[in-house]
Amino acid sequence: MQHLKSSKKDKELLKPKVTMAQAFKTIIWPRRNLVFIGLILIVIKSLSALVLPWQSKVLLDEVVPNKDYSQLYSLIAIVIGAIAIQAVTSFLLTRILSVQAQYLISELRAQVQKKVLTLPISFFDNTKSGALVSRIMTDVEGVRNLIGTGLVQLVGGSFTAIISLVILIKLNPWMTLFVFIPLSIFGYIALRAFKYIRPIFRVRGKINAEVTGRLTETLAGVRVIKAFNAEQQENTVFEKGVEKLYQNVKKSLTATAFMTSSSTFLIGVATTGIMGIGGYYMILGEMTTGDFLFFTLILGFMIAPIVQMSNIGSQLTEALAGLDRTEELMNMTAEEDAQERHIQLDNLQGNIEFDDVSFSYEEGKQVLHNINFKAPAGSVTALVGSSGSGKSTIAGLSATFLTPKTGKISIDNQDLSKVKLSSYRKFLGVVLQDEFLFEGTIKENIMFPRPNASEAELQNAVKAAYVNEFTDRFDEGLDTLIGERGVKLSGGQRQRLAIARAILANPKVIILDEATSNLDTESEALIQKSLNELVKDRTTIVIAHRLSTIRKADQILVIEAGHIVERGTHDELIAKQGRYYDLYTYQAKI
Repeated sequence: MQHLKSSKKDKELLKPKVTMAQAFKTIIWPRRNLVFIGLILIVIKSLSALVLPWQSKVLLDEVVPNKDYSQLYSLIAIVIGAIAIQAVTSFLLTRILSVQAQYLISELRAQVQKKVLTLPISFFDNTKSGALVSRIMTDVEGVRNLIGTGLVQLVGGSFTAIISLVILIKLNPWMTLFVFIPLSIFGYIALRAFKYIRPIFRVRGKINAEVTGRLTETLAGVRVIKAFNAEQQENTVFEKGVEKLYQNVKKSLTATAFMTSSSTFLIGVATTGIMGIGGYYMILGEMTTGDFLFFTLILGFMIAPIVQMSNIGSQLTEALAGLDRTEELMNMTAEEDAQERHIQLDNLQGNIEFDDVSFSYEEGKQVLHNINFKAPAGSVTALVGSSGSGKSTIAGLSATFLTPKTGKISIDNQDLSKVKLSSYRKFLGVVLQDEFLFEGTIKENIMFPRPNASEAELQNAVKAAYVNEFTDRFDEGLDTLIGERGVKLSGGQRQRLAIARAILANPKVIILDEATSNLDTESEALIQKSLNELVKDRTTIVIAHRLSTIRKADQILVIEAGHIVERGTHDELIAKQGRYYDLYTYQAKI
């Protein structure tokens, strides 16, 4: 049964989503002026290319027999002019279309990245960041063959082939018919091959994203890999991914090689036949040497675009496969539904209320059950409980990273599920347990939420979070580079930097998820002072394993197995001698 489901899913994956007509409408037609210029240039280039075979016939049939030096000089001038025209049109084609194609790629990458950032947190939880990087950077590259020289060459090649065919029929219809049969067979083979190759290219994009995703994880987790002596294990995983990619490429190369060898064989048959038939007509005197050379050269002009079409067709197939995957991403439901979320918050007091809220990450597996509590504006609500009890889920719901399955969360009596996310999050500050820092300087990371903050505001945040306690010891001070994810700072230093960032953001609602978990005793004492400043007059929801840090909370909610089992102040809960009392006294003994 599982195999049948998997097979059905694979077929859906391989099914083309973007047709050539759709690609034409959305990508080519809006740039029709440039494409039209490209087509004119390719026609001029094709016509100028026909000058050489035509003048070759004149050379053999008229100039040489008549020993006409004047006509010879004219002929050379005409050929040089035609070659110059070909060179100029070739340059203009690349300059106009290839540059435009690269601009389109950059435009599409920006659109895809913009779309990705609108997707909900759950999407990122289930998708490797490296895979997303591959989809944003690689999948759109093939589009250059739609708007670049690829498509224009395909159209121009077709135009050249048609003109050449007309000339060949006029020269000798029987010889042309003999050539046309093997070329028709090749065309049929090519069409079948393209149909076979497109799903391969589509799967290749998926495999490439998986391999890139794993490689990104490996490089990011290199300390863990080395610490556990797991280099060989990671090498094996990567080798398997690379092997899978190789097998996919091998399939497409085999199909392409079959097309190429078919064209070589069939064109060889056609050429051999032309030699025989042409020789027969020349012996009879029905064809001159110039006519035969002219026919042969024009035949080359007809065959070359057809062979080139197989390569361009392969490129267009790859482009459409990449667009399939891009379209799949662009059609995903954004985090913020404009119709559902229509309430704009211009001011915020910060009254948060959970009304009978339940939540599950997977169908049928609830992690929160009928949660009810109020967090009045300016109050501190602490969430305590064992690991996996649902504390972080409540924090995620408060930050709108998650949406409740049932029940309602309100902010200032407004249904949070109907509030525009941007209008709520501009009043929100978050300090996570494993805080993310960007590569750059300490100053750039603190100013991330407000790049235009004044120097006074920056220094206030720095002092309030005691960041200056360690930056004063650095030669570069706040301009010290911290490395990727802040690897050059200690855990306590990273946490203080994150708190300074939250202070500078000046939010109305604060979510603190294990904000003091990475700190040593000395750092914790410093941070506790800055946190007292941070939470003042702000609605705060704090998760802490160190219960000593939340004694002054306005209310403490004890969460177990997705239920609120106790609530009250520190003193009230100690007096009850229930679950909170057990947790607190156990930690006190440690």
